[in-house]
Formats: sequence, C-alpha cells, structure tokens
Amino acid sequence: METPHNSFKQALLDKRQQIGFWLNVPNTTTAEICAGAGFDWLLIDGEHTTHSLQTILHQLQTIAAYPGTQAVVRVPMGHGHVGEMLIKQYLDLGAQTLMVPMVDTPEQAQAVVQAARYPGADGLGGIRGVAGGRAARWGRHPRYLHEANDRVSIIVQAETRTSLDNLEAIAAVDGVDGIFIGPADLSASMGHRGNPGHPDMQAAIGDAIRRVVRAGKAAGILTPDETMARRYLEWGATFVAVGIDTVSLVRETSRLAAAFAASK
Repeated sequence: METPHNSFKQALLDKRQQIGFWLNVPNTTTAEICAGAGFDWLLIDGEHTTHSLQTILHQLQTIAAYPGTQAVVRVPMGHGHVGEMLIKQYLDLGAQTLMVPMVDTPEQAQAVVQAARYPGADGLGGIRGVAGGRAARWGRHPRYLHEANDRVSIIVQAETRTSLDNLEAIAAVDGVDGIFIGPADLSASMGHRGNPGHPDMQAAIGDAIRRVVRAGKAAGILTPDETMARRYLEWGATFVAVGIDTVSLVRETSRLAAAFAASK
C-alpha cells in the first residue's frame, strides 16, 4: 500500500482556496456531521480544548471516511523539547498536516520543521524519532519512512507583533507550507483583545495575508463571521476556516431558545 498523498498540502502548493471548519468538541459524532458537510478541511484543535491523543485519533479515523475532507491537527506547542515530543506523537497518530501555534521567529519555524521530518538527505535536518504504528498502518505502508517527509505539511501560526515583524523570514523557511494568522492572540498582542474586527486589526491582517502570499506561501485564518471570511478570501487567503462547532452550536441553540421564549 502506498503512503497516502496529502491533498491539502497539494492544494496549498497549487494555490487553490480551501474552506475549512474548526472542531473543538472531542466527539466523533460531531466530527462525522462536520465531515459530511463538504468542507475542504477540518481542524482538530489540540491546543485550546479537552482533546487528548485518543480523541484526536478517533476524529482522524472518522474524518478519513470522507476523502473529500482533509484533517488538520493543531498541536498545543511546537518548539522546545515538549513541542518536539508532541509533534512526533501527533504524526505517529497518522496526522499528515499539523498547525503549530505561536511561532514568532524563523528559528522557531525551523525547529518545528525539523521535529516533523525524519533524518535524511532532504537537507531539512530532521530529528523525528523513528517508530512503527498507525502512521505507517503498522507496516502496511512499507514506504512510509521514505515518503513521510514529502507527505507531511506544516502550517505555523503568526499570533504576535513579533511574528508579523518576522513574517517574510518565517515564510522563507523551507518546509513551512503556510502561515496561519491567529486573529484572537494577534488582537491581544496589538492592544485590541477580543476585537479582531477593529480597523487597525483588519489593516494588520490584510497586510499580513498579502505579505505571506507575496513571499510565495499559503496564508490562512479563522473567522466565524461570514463577511470577514469573504474579505480574507478576496485579500488572497488560501485556506480559511469559516466556522467553529462550539460557536455554531451556541448560536443556533440561543436563537431557537430566544425565538420560542418570546412566544410563551
């Protein structure tokens, strides 16, 4: 069996826009409902949720039944010894695309790339530990160790003023496939906590998207606001998450409750 190709990575390289959705709820039923909706990608969030390695594995298995939708997994952190360990574990689960938060410098981006690559002749200085397991389907993908470096995709997050200052240098790191603008943390870093829609923030986000694209890498972002999502796509963002499972559930249950409360 051939190691599966990473169609999400290929779409970014081809500069095809990809619409995604965020999974906060560590539940396979929720993941299956969202996977069947027709999004290009689903983000399993291991940073700000109660996800564990086991629930991430279960959601990867669930999403795999819907080949038109690709899984992206966000690790809690990606540099330093703990980050290296987490990247190794998430890849060993079978994740092909990782999103790594709080990458402020090209050195940190380089460390992330190295943690996600096996040692070899590709010049990226990989340090990923070698083991069998689900990623290689327990040996049923016999070429996995030789093909994984080409299949893995790394997305780093720019979420601070410092990261914006270093944006071109981060984009220049070989092995970084995209830069995802983190609007919540970036807004806090720039003095507009909780308000990514502030004009100053929109100007900064627009500038960041354009700079990433000019640097030749894919730019991504998340917003549950449809108007903002369309604006980011118009600005050139390649992969945009347009909703979050918890936000969608809150909105719809609150709307229904309010609609019927008024008739009591």
